Amino acid sequence: MSYRAGIILLQDDKVALIERHRAGLHYFTFPGGHVDEGETPEQAAIRETEEELGLQVSLKQLLAQFGWHGKWQYYYLVEVTGGTFGSGSGEEMLDPLPERGTYRPMWMPVAELLDQPVKPRELAELVVRAMQAGWAEQPVVIPEEPR
Repeated sequence: MSYRAGIILLQDDKVALIERHRAGLHYFTFPGGHVDEGETPEQAAIRETEEELGLQVSLKQLLAQFGWHGKWQYYYLVEVTGGTFGSGSGEEMLDPLPERGTYRPMWMPVAELLDQPVKPRELAELVVRAMQAGWAEQPVVIPEEPR
């Protein structure tokens, strides 16, 4: 079973991210989360986007697949079909556990992605490259580095 599914949502040269404060760290992640049992990565990406951002989306294409802790993370380019940005109603948005830190949806200019602590870094680099040269037809696959 896959580990995580996330999205890349672009608007006016900005990308939707989740600002996190956790365990004394400040960083940004792409919206997404765990793929539940019986759920496809595509279904998880759509569900997580609604839970975290308050948006309904359609998937345009699989952009990247990363290995992490022996499982895969899938990231999809999406377009908005409804909802209101920032109105997510997922548990982590409405009632976050203190040990899990804070979650705040926000827009970051693509030009600033590489200057900020955005995770995963490879995905931030992919977005910056794609904004200059376009998206590849096939997803980028990055296997997990041996430990």
